[in-house]
Amino acid sequence: MNTRKLGSLEVSELGLGCMGMSAFYGATDDAEAIATIQRALELGINFLDTAQLYGPLTNEELVGRAIKGHREDYVIATKFSRRMDKATPGDMSTVGQVDGSAEHVRSSIEGSLARLGTDHIDLYYQHRVDPKIEIEETVGAMAELVKQGKILHIGLSEAAPDTIRRAHAVHPITAVQTEYSLWSRDPENGVLPTCRELGIGFVAYSPLGRGFLSGRFTSPDELEDGDFRKTGPRFTGANLDENLKLAGKIAEIAGEKGITPAQLAIAWVLAQGEDVVPIPGTKRREYLEQNAGAAGVELTDEDLARIEAELPNVAGDRYDEVGMSAVNL
Repeated sequence: MNTRKLGSLEVSELGLGCMGMSAFYGATDDAEAIATIQRALELGINFLDTAQLYGPLTNEELVGRAIKGHREDYVIATKFSRRMDKATPGDMSTVGQVDGSAEHVRSSIEGSLARLGTDHIDLYYQHRVDPKIEIEETVGAMAELVKQGKILHIGLSEAAPDTIRRAHAVHPITAVQTEYSLWSRDPENGVLPTCRELGIGFVAYSPLGRGFLSGRFTSPDELEDGDFRKTGPRFTGANLDENLKLAGKIAEIAGEKGITPAQLAIAWVLAQGEDVVPIPGTKRREYLEQNAGAAGVELTDEDLARIEAELPNVAGDRYDEVGMSAVNL
């Protein structure tokens, strides 16, 4: 596994998204999740992505247990955004509103450090921008945490180009995280060029289109109860019919190359630039090992041109109306 640079932060070229180990994707298995995190390191994947929201709170605790005794072998990224003062672990209904205030920045870090069992976070993101608070206040407070040694690098998630510029003027932003894949190419229209202009790394979450591009399911009926994809705009109705064509084309091209659809989808993201680090999520070692194989896939110029020419457009928004209102702010 090679490494890549997110600004000045060096990480494995593939990261591991840990969200599904604790939330949003149906049943969980802590023992298998911990084994998956530890297997990632054996495969050369040292970049772990978690957040206070995942669970809520329980995913950071899980990651903390998995890395115990090997903290310095991993690069840990976590995120704050919504109030957790009254949050009950595992109960999303108890989570508060987005709060980008300096006070919330200062209080949030303490909980993450405790749950992860560490004295510092390598990369600390604002998970969603708070439109009520100037980004200068939020990043200014995060910069104080850097001075205190509690965080080493600052990141933003789902931020708009102007917000990224304003934030970077306060303190260097190391990475911006946004959904990016063969069916979510929005960042190419502003966010990715802005990051490159400013020397900011780009972290691509959901490079497998929330698992859909891997071909592991073709209908929401195949998903477990509690899986938020069951009602997602891209997974239901006429949108699903159109998106099955997109997934089918990925499977066709992958089959001709003798690789899995997931490996093709991840390899395409890797091919978009050395400053791009995809973080496919999984809660099972089996899929982790398959995904890791994407690092050895080389897509030729002809492959990339064919994908560009033959892949159908995606149908539907990536979130429902509420979710879409919180991105690109």
